[in-house]
Amino acid sequence: MNIPKTAKAAVLTAPGKFEFREFPIPETGDDEMLVKVEGCGVCGTDGHEYKRDPFGICPTVLGHEGTGTIVRMGKNIHTDFTGLPLAVGDQIVTCIIPCGECSACKNTPERTNMCEKSGIYGLNPDDDIHLNGYYGEYLVIRKNSTVFKVNGMTLDQRMLVEPAAVAIHAVERAKTTGLLRFDTTVLVQGCGPIGLMVMAVVRTLGIEHIIAVDGNDNRLETAKKFGATDTFNFTKFADVNELVAAVRKVTNGLGAEFVFQCTGVPAAHANALKMIRRGGGMCEVGFFMNGGECAVNPHFDFCNKEITLVGSWVYTPQNYPTTFAFLKRAKGIGLPVESLVTHHFPLEKIGEALETNVKMLGIKVAVVVD
Repeated sequence: MNIPKTAKAAVLTAPGKFEFREFPIPETGDDEMLVKVEGCGVCGTDGHEYKRDPFGICPTVLGHEGTGTIVRMGKNIHTDFTGLPLAVGDQIVTCIIPCGECSACKNTPERTNMCEKSGIYGLNPDDDIHLNGYYGEYLVIRKNSTVFKVNGMTLDQRMLVEPAAVAIHAVERAKTTGLLRFDTTVLVQGCGPIGLMVMAVVRTLGIEHIIAVDGNDNRLETAKKFGATDTFNFTKFADVNELVAAVRKVTNGLGAEFVFQCTGVPAAHANALKMIRRGGGMCEVGFFMNGGECAVNPHFDFCNKEITLVGSWVYTPQNYPTTFAFLKRAKGIGLPVESLVTHHFPLEKIGEALETNVKMLGIKVAVVVD
C-alpha cells in the first residue's frame, strides 16, 4: 500500500467547531503501528465533548469506537493482546492504554480500567503526533497499547465492539452480586446504544423477562427486538410513583430484581432505585462524566430494601474476548445488533454526524473514512 506523507484529521478546536487539518505521518517506531482508519462510531461521550469540552482536551482528534487496517508495523510488534499473530493488512480495534505504573496496573492487572492515568484513543489531548483519534485518515498506535485482531467482522460489527465491551463489563460487574439468574426480572433504564447492548447481553445469558424504560417510543420499539418483554415511556406517566406502580404491576407487585441504569441522568438514577424490589440490585452504567448530583433516601432506597449496588467503569482488555463471543452468540440467536448503526456519515460531514448524535435522531451514528 502506498502510504502518503500526510493525513487529514477532524480536529475539535472548540465546542461545536471542527477544523480539517493535514498532519505529517511520522515514522513508525519499533513498538508502534500505523493504522488506516476505516470507520468509527459516535459515542455519547463524543457528543458531550463536542458540545462543551467537559474534559478540557481541545484541540483534539476525537473518535474512540473505531477500527482500521494495519499498514505499517514496528519490528517489536508480533501479536495482539490475546496472542494472535499480527501482520500488515490485519483489521484491528483498540482498547484502553494503561500506564503500567500505578497501583491498579501493578496490583490488579485484571482491573486496569481503574488505572489513574489510563488513556484511550480519541479522548486524549493533542500532542506532537496529532493522529490520536479515529476521526482521521490514519491513527498512530503507541507502545503498550491493547490491540485486538478482528479479521472477518463487518465494518459495522467492528464499530460496535467498543460499546459492546461497555455492556459486557457492566454485566460482568452485575454478576458479582449473584442476582442474575435465568428467572431474574431485569429492568434496563435508557435505551440508547449502551442500554440496548446491555439488553442484548442479558438476553444471551438466557434471561427472558426484561423491562425497558425510556422516553422515546422508537427506541422502545427497538428494545422489543432486543428482548424487552415490557416497555414503558416514562414521559407518559404523571410522576415516578405512577411509573413504579406500572413496573410493579408486571413484576407481581414486587419491582425489578435487577436494574441497569444507562441514561447518564442523575434524576434517572434516583428513580431507578425506586423500581428495585427488596433484596434486589442495580448496576450504574450511565455516568462516564460528571453529570451532577441527585437526592436519594438511604432508608427506603438502600437499607430497607437491602439492595446491592455496583458501579461500572468502561471495560478492561480482558472483556474484549468475551465481547467477541457475545457478538457471535447474539447473531446466532437472532438479535439484530448490527441494526444499531442507523446512520453513516463520511469524515467530511463529521459536524453533521455529531449533531445527529446530540439530537438523538438515530441510535448509533457512525463516521466512515474512505
